Amino acid sequence: FAIAYRMLGSAMDAEDMVQETYLRYQGTPPETIGSLKAFLTTIISRLCVDQLHLAHRKREQYLGPWLPEPIITADTLEVISPEERVDREESISMAFLLLLEQLQPVERAVFLLREVFDYDYAEIATFLGKSEVACRQWFSRAKKHLADHRPRFSTPPETQRQMLTSFQRALQAGEMTTLMNMLAEDVTFWADGGGKVKGVAIQQLFGRDVVARFILDNSPIFRNTLPADTRVELAEVNGQPALITRGGDRAFAVLTIDVEVEQIKAIRFVANPDKLAHI
Repeated sequence: FAIAYRMLGSAMDAEDMVQETYLRYQGTPPETIGSLKAFLTTIISRLCVDQLHLAHRKREQYLGPWLPEPIITADTLEVISPEERVDREESISMAFLLLLEQLQPVERAVFLLREVFDYDYAEIATFLGKSEVACRQWFSRAKKHLADHRPRFSTPPETQRQMLTSFQRALQAGEMTTLMNMLAEDVTFWADGGGKVKGVAIQQLFGRDVVARFILDNSPIFRNTLPADTRVELAEVNGQPALITRGGDRAFAVLTIDVEVEQIKAIRFVANPDKLAHI
């Protein structure tokens, strides 16, 4: 699942790939499997590359910005070492998964298998049915492409939590000045409603004034128009603090932020109901 989710940015698709991998494992004579880990990684990697080709074509028709499907990560990340946790948080963050969308499917597979899962080039070449030389080239190209834009977690989680809490208060109170002071001048806002949620922007928004005014004036999903039992809770999503809007037993939205020099640099808002089942 760890490989498939980072490859696809979708928990539902990742689970489908894991299930298909298991079915293929069940149908393979055990004596023909030399290394179970290598066998399973080969299947999941190739399935994900194929799925990515299909996904890219579907996303060309997607209404509005496309964001990865968020997942709760607090429990899964508690069981690993602090050093490994930092690497895992980065590789599963919304910003990083969105950045990976710029890579071709095979490039993405090679980069993740090498950079995140630490396989050597010979293993990766075997998994993907490619040459070792080609895998080295794909990795080098992918790393160079991502280098200038790769997100870094320089802001402590506690600072992010405090910013999120202050952000929520400003929204609830409708305080334009407070909100403007929290946003970076070049803040970017992504809202993924998949064309299914009224009031969600269908294009990226840029700039402090535009973003603040849209959030406060034009998007009912941020205001008090949700069911009476709606609540907003602070949780850990994709390795980062996040605000989850819930009503009854369902989630209506997930909001994450990137903070730079104690200002909000980016806001990502997922409201597409198809993407909130795992939340």
